[in-house]
Amino acid sequence: MSDSNYHVPVLAEQVCRYLITDEKGVYLDGTLGGGGHAEQILKKLDAEALYIGLDQDPEALTFSKKRLARFKNVVFYHGVFTEMEAAMQLANVETLTGVLLDLGISSYQVDQEARGFTFRSDVPLDMRMDPSRQQLTAGDVLNHYDYRELIRIFRQYGEEARAACIARQIVKQRKTTPIVSSGQLLKLIDRCVGGKHLKKSYARIFQALRIEVNQELELLSSALNLAVSKLKKGGRLVVISYHSLEDRIVKNFLREQENPCICPPELPECICGRQPTMKALKPKLIRPDEQEVKKNPRARSAKMRVGEKL
Repeated sequence: MSDSNYHVPVLAEQVCRYLITDEKGVYLDGTLGGGGHAEQILKKLDAEALYIGLDQDPEALTFSKKRLARFKNVVFYHGVFTEMEAAMQLANVETLTGVLLDLGISSYQVDQEARGFTFRSDVPLDMRMDPSRQQLTAGDVLNHYDYRELIRIFRQYGEEARAACIARQIVKQRKTTPIVSSGQLLKLIDRCVGGKHLKKSYARIFQALRIEVNQELELLSSALNLAVSKLKKGGRLVVISYHSLEDRIVKNFLREQENPCICPPELPECICGRQPTMKALKPKLIRPDEQEVKKNPRARSAKMRVGEKL
C-alpha cells in the first residue's frame, strides 16, 4: 500500500502554518494515523526538533513507522491521546511547543472491512480503534444495551431523528437472532428510514456506534485539557474535527479557555479571579478550499480550530 492510499492529510498546509512556531520545538501528534500530517510537519522542522506520535491503532503505528523511518527525531507511542503525559515521559520532555489532534478516521481504517467501520459491505460490527486493548464492540452495544440506552447514543452521538424506531427494531430482532453484521443493521434501519435520507441515517448510526465503542467525546475533552496544561507559553493547539459534536466541544473549550470567568453577568467587574489560558486564533474556523475537496472528497466536512497558550 502506498503512503497516499493510507490517509491523505487534510489541511496539511494550514496545519504546518499554524502549528509550527519554533522549527526546533517539541511537537506532539495525538492522532498519528498513517503519518500524513507528521511527514509534512517533519519536513519543515529542524533535525534538533522532536516529534512525538501517538496512536491507539497498532496497524496505524506500524504503517507510520515505515513512512517516517527516514526521520530520526520521532518518538512513537502506542496509546490514546489522553496518554500524552506518558508519551512525554518516554520522550523525556516536560513541555510542548505544539499539539495536533486530527480526529478523523483514516481512509485505510474505513476501507479495511474486517475493522467494521464501513456500511458499504456486509462486515462484522467491530469498530474498535485498538482491538488489542478494547473489549467492547459495536456488536456488543447492539446486542446488550437496553432500548433507552440505544436511543440515547443514536440521538446524542448520531443526532438521528428516527432513533427510537431503529432502537425498537434492534431490540425486537436480537430476541431471535444476534446482530453481528453491518448488513443486518442496515436492514433494520431500512425499516425506519426511507428514500433520500437513508444513507445519511446509515452514517449517523455508524458514527454513534463508533463514538460509543471508543468513548471518543469523553477522551477528546480530557485530551484538550491535558494539551493546555502541557503547552508552553506561545505554544499552539491545532484540532481538526469532522462532525458537529466534536467541533462543538473544541469551539466551546477554546471559548472557555479564552473567557473562563464564572461571575454572574450582572456584576460590573470580574471577582472570580479566573484568568484566560488560551486565545483562539483567527480565522476561528478553517475549512478546506474547493480545490482540496475536489482532490480529496473526504476532506469536505473537516473543520480546523487553533488556540495559542497565553
